[in-house]
Amino acid sequence: MSESITVEELAELMKKAAGVTVAPEQLQQKYDSGFDTLGVDSLGLLGIVGELENRYGTPMPPDAERSKTPRIFLDQVNSALMAGA
Repeated sequence: MSESITVEELAELMKKAAGVTVAPEQLQQKYDSGFDTLGVDSLGLLGIVGELENRYGTPMPPDAERSKTPRIFLDQVNSALMAGA
């Protein structure tokens, strides 16, 4: 398992934890768009954060679940994973 979450992994997590299917290519194109435009609400984002915490055994930053865009989310989560490595 990598020490950082990729766009592809985020797309998988969105499908698994939030029930939203987005192709990694589409997610990359909408990297700075709001999660709401992708169909992910606050509960979906909370589910993604919970899945990551279970997978990596480390708490994610509190602001991760309030991230507005995939870019902000990945920056916060990957910073936390690097700090915990």
